[in-house]
Amino acid sequence: MTRQQETEAPTATGSTAEDEEWRLFRGDGRRRDVALPPAPPWRRFAEPSEGTRGTSPYVIGREETDVVNAAVHLRRPLLVTGHPGTGKSSLATAVAHELNLGPVLHWPVNSRSTLQEALYRYDAIGRLQESNLDREPGETRPGIGSFLRLGPVGTAFAATERPRVLLVDELDKGDLDLPNDLLTIFEEGTFEIPELSRLPEEQARVDVLTADPHGTAPVTRGMVRCTEFPVVVITSNGERDFPPAFRRRCLPLHLGDPDETRLREIIAGHLGADALAGAGDLVQAFLAQRALGELATDQLLNAVFLRTGGARLDAEGLLKTVLHRLNADG
Repeated sequence: MTRQQETEAPTATGSTAEDEEWRLFRGDGRRRDVALPPAPPWRRFAEPSEGTRGTSPYVIGREETDVVNAAVHLRRPLLVTGHPGTGKSSLATAVAHELNLGPVLHWPVNSRSTLQEALYRYDAIGRLQESNLDREPGETRPGIGSFLRLGPVGTAFAATERPRVLLVDELDKGDLDLPNDLLTIFEEGTFEIPELSRLPEEQARVDVLTADPHGTAPVTRGMVRCTEFPVVVITSNGERDFPPAFRRRCLPLHLGDPDETRLREIIAGHLGADALAGAGDLVQAFLAQRALGELATDQLLNAVFLRTGGARLDAEGLLKTVLHRLNADG
């Protein structure tokens, strides 16, 4: 029997040997030493090397690219809308990579988020405890800057030679007043840290911690002033409207659901041309399902990736599970 015949030979349960190889978990209670296969590229969390960072292209049309460029030139925030899975948050990573602007500063917004926490946090209790510790003669105490850390928004507006990319993710989930709270810093490019502005003149300049690991930034007289306005990407799922004053200061960008041509480009970009060659029926199934209800593009990527790993996506309802609709009535 050839190796191909061995692979395709059905087991006692009706599955082929290839199926059994794909099924790492079998639900039979037997313990096995299993070598886990590599995770999908978008689910790998180890820090990539500099040579491989951002190698998957971000597929976007010319019109959308022009809006991004306009925002960069005008130093205005981008207000990005679209269905889940259309690449709203990934846009910030793509801009940071292509323009070499460092790691994205990420502020995920929820119903409890406040601008204050995104600007800075002051650990007053930690500083008080530190001041009460006994010290050896001549031993210096850490300054106030060791107990004050800029948040993602505060770090984005700290003085730097090159702008940073700030992702304000799902702003529509925040408090109703949050967009208006952002207007002042977006217009003025500065904010005050009262705990530092009250310090005596000999402590006019303080190095504080930032949202970057081991990063610090100088603050003079308690005022954080940006020298280069950050590239701000604000995402919204359209759950509510924003005030006209806020929308006037942003450039709108709507990312629509990708068509078949763009879906194929996305698959090839993330998984390679070989994966695309055997994904035609999955693309058609995805488009048919999306016409009936909301789906995300990464669900199609999940399906293609599973097939490349040996999963039978035409059997046992697995395709239906992977391509489940996201809207409530689905």
